[in-house]
Amino acid sequence: MNLPNKLTLLRVILVPFYVFFMLTDIVPYSPVIALAIFAAASATDALDGHIARSRNLVTTFGKFLDPLADKVLVVSALMCMVERDVIGAVPVIIIVAREFMVSGLRLVTANEGVVVAAGIWGKLKTAFTMVAQVVIMLGMCFSFEGRTAEIADIVYQVLIWIATALTVISGAVYLKGYWKYIDSSK
Repeated sequence: MNLPNKLTLLRVILVPFYVFFMLTDIVPYSPVIALAIFAAASATDALDGHIARSRNLVTTFGKFLDPLADKVLVVSALMCMVERDVIGAVPVIIIVAREFMVSGLRLVTANEGVVVAAGIWGKLKTAFTMVAQVVIMLGMCFSFEGRTAEIADIVYQVLIWIATALTVISGAVYLKGYWKYIDSSK
């Protein structure tokens, strides 16, 4: 297994640790630990792709695992934020629905021998969502009160809805680009 694939696998392995620290109150500074784990896992996303492309280490396993690892990390973080009542369920439902749609699209096109590579909108969506999650988790590390807490909540909601909008746009771009593989009239 090459280095980029090991980094991708590390991202998946870090998810349960992230979830534990994100949802526990028994460990001192658990939100800070969760943030550090998430940031490290997110960094592996940029790093594994860069290494794979620059060293010509792109593999079929990596093409399969990288988007799956992204989804597991991002969706786990979103679910934890819903559980902690930091963000609402509706944007998370939209984001998860898009992830299922793109995964289904990848399955359909794979039957035709076509690989649905991550496009610029998908990469932008993933990067913005991860950054938004880091900002939200950073805010969770502090105990805001009064007006500051209200402003923080507004910022969190704006960030998650921008991530949701990017998610919808990227999903539409994938559908448009690969519609011929799912259009049953042809």
